[in-house]
Amino acid sequence: MYPLLLTTHSWLRWVVLILAAIVIFKSLAGWLGGGKYTKADNALSASFVGTIHLQLLIGLVLYFAFSPLGLQAFQGGMGAVMSNSAVRYWAVEHITMMIIGAVVIQIGRSRSKRMREAAAKHRTAFIFYAIGFLLVLSRIPWNEAGRMFRGL
Repeated sequence: MYPLLLTTHSWLRWVVLILAAIVIFKSLAGWLGGGKYTKADNALSASFVGTIHLQLLIGLVLYFAFSPLGLQAFQGGMGAVMSNSAVRYWAVEHITMMIIGAVVIQIGRSRSKRMREAAAKHRTAFIFYAIGFLLVLSRIPWNEAGRMFRGL
């Protein structure tokens, strides 16, 4: 089960990244260009948030149930986790930043949905999605896999 979930989690990141780029670009263009907030904007936004929620859910299942670098890493104590940078990255930094990023993105979706004016919807979506996306980008393991295995 672990390899399937890990592979799904790894590949789903690309869907999240593509959707994030699209909704952030469209939100910025709608805000600066004074465009309407269309059904397509709403659908893309919902797809982005739904996909990031799915990604977070898979990540949480990995963390709490399957990964030796998730909750299981704390069996040796907090000192052991914090003294090993690769273990600390997976057991603390990655999950913390992903949760915060997903929460920021969800707040942006919720706030923009309540707004009536299109420019305000686009502006709010852009600001929150961009901040959340940057938080997520900061802890995507672009080259961490090799370091992870060397650090154990």
